[in-house]
Amino acid sequence: MKIGIDKIGFYVPKDYIDIVELAKARNVDPDKFTIGIGQDKQAVPQPYQDAVTMAASSADTILTAADKKDLGLLIVGTESSVDESKSTAAFLMDLLDLPEDIRAFEIKQACFGATAGLQTAYDFISNNPGKKALVIASDIARYGIKTPGEVTQGAGSVAMLISQDPRVLKLDHKSVYKTRNVGDFWRPTFSKTAFARGKFSNEIYVDFFKTLWEKYQTKYDVTANDFSTMLFHIPYTKMGTKALRTLEGTVSDEKYAELTDHYQESIKFSRAVGNLYTGSLYLGLLSYLVNGAQAGEKMLLFSYGSGAVGELYSGEIQPGFEDVIDKASLLKMLDDRQKLSISEYEKLYQIEYQDGTIVDSAKVDAKFYLSEIKENERLYKKSK
Repeated sequence: MKIGIDKIGFYVPKDYIDIVELAKARNVDPDKFTIGIGQDKQAVPQPYQDAVTMAASSADTILTAADKKDLGLLIVGTESSVDESKSTAAFLMDLLDLPEDIRAFEIKQACFGATAGLQTAYDFISNNPGKKALVIASDIARYGIKTPGEVTQGAGSVAMLISQDPRVLKLDHKSVYKTRNVGDFWRPTFSKTAFARGKFSNEIYVDFFKTLWEKYQTKYDVTANDFSTMLFHIPYTKMGTKALRTLEGTVSDEKYAELTDHYQESIKFSRAVGNLYTGSLYLGLLSYLVNGAQAGEKMLLFSYGSGAVGELYSGEIQPGFEDVIDKASLLKMLDDRQKLSISEYEKLYQIEYQDGTIVDSAKVDAKFYLSEIKENERLYKKSK
């Protein structure tokens, strides 16, 4: 049975800041951010947007009534959960008008959560032919104003419909993975912003890729020549470059040039959006599908979540994938965003809704939004 990604959708908030303007406001050479980090724009969510509303928005772009009828599993991978008990997935049942006979839950393991969901969905479809699974990555990456990590913030969501006979990416069901207790990145329950040991995190990331790539080659008797593309977890685009560079000198110049060229196509969306945490790898996949992919390509995908879990797995792009992805709408969503000044962004960043606050629906520029917090319960609505 062929199993994989049948549809893939994306949502990004309608506001962003320019990374050059951020650099100038922080008295930093813009090249350090645009070249050294590899970013151009950074998505900025409104205070009425969170992991729930963005997850609903990305899923809404791909789900049909027939899809909903066939759903049996809903998983949200996120490290931006709004409740320590209730899952982000549970909130989506009403917002997306889903049937009740669905197993729904949330997975947390830093940026690895969506990949854990994808592999779980594969097993579910294997045991339930004819059913479908919805896996969503939804996050807001926050490090704080004027912190070293500020340039690697971002927000957005990627939704993937998993089924048999997929039309976008067939998963090979070949993977290798590893877990280590690593203190490279964490966010305590009391904090809305993350803490990170940046240089250490980069070192662990690269080490995980190198170790898993060696293990994958041995386990499945393959080389880099068996793949035309390698995709990476890209919280900022230069991070994937660091892992890719470990192949330089170990493969032919022609193969390294091909992998590098394809990688550049995979980071176009991330350069314009920023860090999606759990969605970063899958935004890279979507960017490559829109900007450079060819049917029949074999690709390797490297997923990493600080703390730390890594997985390397493979898939094959399916014939006719272009007909499934609404390229025009994706590009329009990115192009139609509104640029905020750095001062406007800083003011938005400081806003926090308190219990009892009602968001004026007339000021909402999104289909799904946080409408009220009542007795510490978050209540959501859909725009009419």
